Amino acid sequence: MTRYLISFDDGAMTFPEEELPEVAEASLKVVREAQDAAVWVFGGGLERQQASVVAIDGTVTNGPYPETKAVLGGFAVIDVPSREDALEWAAKLAAACRCAQEVREILPDPTV
Repeated sequence: MTRYLISFDDGAMTFPEEELPEVAEASLKVVREAQDAAVWVFGGGLERQQASVVAIDGTVTNGPYPETKAVLGGFAVIDVPSREDALEWAAKLAAACRCAQEVREILPDPTV
């Protein structure tokens, strides 16, 4: 099996605030479905614009960074047999979250 990162940009979820409970319920339903299918590894939303960058010399710079066009808003890691399966789960998450999802394959752990 292969792990995939499914993610969306902060600000991509552009629905009226009063619809948040419905979106949250739909999203949780997909998460539970993925857990029941034993493909869910981990996921979550990220605190808006609370990034720090640690340089190779150890210097820490705190965000936000206005020059950044896209900031990660949330993600899921799934473990599935194929990219096609990952795309199917991304489609379910996109419908539930009402925003496009990006899918990337996670390289195998070199220590395993």
